[in-house]
Amino acid sequence: MEALLRLRLLPLALFISLLLSLLSQSSSQELQIVNAERRIDLTSHIIKVYLTLKVENVGTSPASEVNLAFSPAEVEHLAIVKAAVTTGKKKKKTYVPLDVKSTELPVAPNGTKYFTIILINPLSKGETTTLEVLYILTRSLEPFPVEISQSESQLVYFRDSAILLSPYHVKQQTTFIKTPSTRVESFTVVEPTKRVGTEIKYGPYDNQPPHSYAPILVHFENNNPFAVVEELEREIEISHWGNLQVTERYSLAHAGARHKGVFSRVEYQTRPGSTGVSSLKYLLARLPPRVHSVYYRDEIGNISSSRLRTDFLKSELVIEPRYPLFGGWRSTFVIGYGVPVEDFLFESPDGSRYLNFTFGCPLADTVVDRLLVKVVLPEGSKDPKAVVPFTVEQGLETKYSYLDVVGRTVVVLEKRNAVPEHNIPFQVHYSFNPIFMLAEPLMLVSAFFLFFVTAITYLHLDLSIRK
Repeated sequence: MEALLRLRLLPLALFISLLLSLLSQSSSQELQIVNAERRIDLTSHIIKVYLTLKVENVGTSPASEVNLAFSPAEVEHLAIVKAAVTTGKKKKKTYVPLDVKSTELPVAPNGTKYFTIILINPLSKGETTTLEVLYILTRSLEPFPVEISQSESQLVYFRDSAILLSPYHVKQQTTFIKTPSTRVESFTVVEPTKRVGTEIKYGPYDNQPPHSYAPILVHFENNNPFAVVEELEREIEISHWGNLQVTERYSLAHAGARHKGVFSRVEYQTRPGSTGVSSLKYLLARLPPRVHSVYYRDEIGNISSSRLRTDFLKSELVIEPRYPLFGGWRSTFVIGYGVPVEDFLFESPDGSRYLNFTFGCPLADTVVDRLLVKVVLPEGSKDPKAVVPFTVEQGLETKYSYLDVVGRTVVVLEKRNAVPEHNIPFQVHYSFNPIFMLAEPLMLVSAFFLFFVTAITYLHLDLSIRK
């Protein structure tokens, strides 16, 4: 009986799948890309792709969404996707941000993944709009050779497609690839292809059907240090007594071509321009203004040298590690500092309080594989709520510190594959009764009172045995 029921339901499932497929194809046919220009920036180990799309509605019904297609390899290393619609002419062009969300379509050839751009105003029949898209890829450059000596340059592979992967028909498109230097060992030719200086141009290509793909491989020199923070834990502890203490624990690695042979300090210092060109020589941490009590240390003591520059707008901490980091080398260190609490803690009209601080990694030009942001609220705080402008994993913990009774609530935010574009403000809201600020002073007063009472009692107590 169960087998018969499955046979009856099978045609219905096939019919629904076919219907969804036809609906998806019909919605894709309602839009077409009139012109697509893609610019891929390979000057760093963080790849930035700028995509300009002129979209036209060739269907009969209004369209409120535009889909972007990404290959499975791109989705695995995709850090962020942003989109905006442009209005006005070139000199007076304005950009209006749009919402972008991950979506699934019934038809996804070869594991293609999709992101949907939500238009503010639906696109009517015959209308066109221009979209500006930025997406960032991490860990997408493959070192080749995978091992180099101290005096060799770093060469990498980049894989992509000369033709834009899109679910729509593309009337005309062009791809530009910018390399850090003019040294390009080889690149795939898909006619028409042209190279001038540090730029490789693919196209223009006309009338490409949906989901077209033309794989390319570029082998070029990239001597930028591939600074990757494998794990970063940022602990932000709030004190209503006037201080905000930040502690950052780093596990840093150089993810470029691995170093082979023996490191020579003499050669490194006497030939700075021709040896160790891809090594990580220093770190730049951008800290908030008005920082104080800045400290730093690696796992075996203080870092050799550093410089702190402060002004009214920002603070910059330049750190030179004990040894320069070559490919495959790692370093573990801690940075801590304090800032005035009034610069980042505010009160809402309803009486609740909220922290407004910067998310992300303070180190410049780095990728964070796993980022943990822990906000330690004062003891007695209730109803914590985090507001982050992108998707993160949220959780709660309890931390016990000095003179704590019930412990402090800790809001834990976790983000994978974080890039400098994630360094934007976030908020943590909570409610707090000011009476709890007297808990610790009262405990100290009570402790000293009991101590003196005990001491006086002990001194005046006579335990001697007399006749």
